Amino acid sequence: MALSRGLRFCQRVFSWIPVLIITSVVLWSYYAYVFELCLFTITNTFEKVAYLLVFHVCFVMFSWTYWKSIFTPPASPCKKFQLSYSDKERYEMEERPDAQKQILAEIAKKLPIFSRAQSGAIRFCDRCQVLKPDRCHHCSVCETCVLKMDHHCPWVNNCVGFSNYKFFLLFLSYSMVYCVFIAATVFQYFLKFWGGDLKNGPAKFHVLFLMFVALMFFVSLMFLFSYHCWLVSKNRSTLEAFSAPVFVGGPDRNGFNVGMHRNLEQVFGENRRLWLLPIFTGQGNGHYFPLKCLNESHNPLLANDEMWEESDEGSDEGSIDGDPSVTIEMEH
Repeated sequence: MALSRGLRFCQRVFSWIPVLIITSVVLWSYYAYVFELCLFTITNTFEKVAYLLVFHVCFVMFSWTYWKSIFTPPASPCKKFQLSYSDKERYEMEERPDAQKQILAEIAKKLPIFSRAQSGAIRFCDRCQVLKPDRCHHCSVCETCVLKMDHHCPWVNNCVGFSNYKFFLLFLSYSMVYCVFIAATVFQYFLKFWGGDLKNGPAKFHVLFLMFVALMFFVSLMFLFSYHCWLVSKNRSTLEAFSAPVFVGGPDRNGFNVGMHRNLEQVFGENRRLWLLPIFTGQGNGHYFPLKCLNESHNPLLANDEMWEESDEGSDEGSIDGDPSVTIEMEH
């Protein structure tokens, strides 16, 4: 027991190494750009001030989105998806797999669950003891079920899912802007140092290295960001891109694709003025997602809306960051 605890502790400590690497590189880039380039190399005052102002805007937005990606807790299924004491006892007492599947199917009739396991059974997490909502998966690193899980990212040491997917996308985009701005403004001084027009000194190493690092990170981020833009346009997660979600009618990679515009709104919300800010504006609370194959006249959830009306005591249950405005939405 003590050994396993020690191993878990070491794992948690080492999991922060990628974050420390990124943080160290960014802090070095801040020093190199602000001090070695702007203060010690650039002589034109207007150019110096303009570069510093724009750089700090990019740096603040990058840092803000990175912070939100790291420290936004993964959203987990609410209590409605947990087995009651009697259901849990009945499930554990039953030894026949078919009978267990039937028990879960009966419980799931009261919940907006449309996806299935490969076997066709209701998806159930034995470790968390919850019925898995659509698009929910268990993360072995975070040791919890994550709503609309995309992947576990070591560079943010966090699960990317429903609660922070927008923050992760903004982190990638502002990282690219940060790299592009550095590369564009450093380029002329990179050529001057490289050609010997400026005297050698500590600034030369920092400026040359800034150029290489900015371009290297930009290229890698461009491919990753492009891939996630494609996923958002199709309303898929990384896990769903590799393994199509299974419904009653079988696997369907486009099961949650309800059109480009509505796909974007599910992640970024309806208020476009807030799209570029790392503030949660996504629709719903991650327990239910509109399906391509369902419309208002055929959606069985319409007959069960009363089951999803929150009581006064639990109005904040399942919301993001305690925001009562982010509740389960019945969208069709």
